Amino acid sequence: MGGKLSVVIPIYNEAATVAKIIERVLAVPVEKELITVDDGSTDDTRTVLRELASRHPEMKVVTQPVNRGKGAALRAGFAHATGDVIIVQDADLEYDPDDYPALLAELEKPDVDIIYGSRILGHSRHGHPAFYVGGIAVSLAASLIFRTHISDEPTCYKVFPRRLLDSLRLTCTGFEFCAELTARALRHGYRIREVPIRYHPRTRRQGKKMCWTDGVKAVYYLLKYRLVD
Repeated sequence: MGGKLSVVIPIYNEAATVAKIIERVLAVPVEKELITVDDGSTDDTRTVLRELASRHPEMKVVTQPVNRGKGAALRAGFAHATGDVIIVQDADLEYDPDDYPALLAELEKPDVDIIYGSRILGHSRHGHPAFYVGGIAVSLAASLIFRTHISDEPTCYKVFPRRLLDSLRLTCTGFEFCAELTARALRHGYRIREVPIRYHPRTRRQGKKMCWTDGVKAVYYLLKYRLVD
């Protein structure tokens, strides 16, 4: 990959996992900066981030005074990104940063604008049936609405050149961020390519925060931005 990678991590109450995922990201052998956004955490997340940042100069910590949602946290992180390419990374341990090289290699191809890491193509464990079926439903809706094929629309791993951000004009504040990015990208004619990734699902008891209403919102925003830009 040519140029620098900006890894943006939105974080809310992930003190138990955030140090481990950050160490894994930092270990990936590519030129990068790491932008962590604490989205109003009420546990020890902020303390953990400050300690890590004191040891890793390539890591930035952005602090939101109150919890505003994943989309708002990501947009705050994007504003601080100086890399040529951006990748979204969750703060839990479901997604494996060792997949970065495969994702970035695909972005080098001339017929690709954005890369999605597909859990479906990766044949990983699917986790709770409700989350799996919900993700398939949202992906099917995106495929039908935009007359394309996306196997895993809600995936965390979305990789795109920094220069695309201004044209996408993202506004969502919650988990519907994924649907908005997909809809605006496809509406603009950007080409999305999927790459198989590994996935290690966790349960709600372990900290998973999404629920069925997020799937309904995702379909709503896919429809909304298909009709109105």
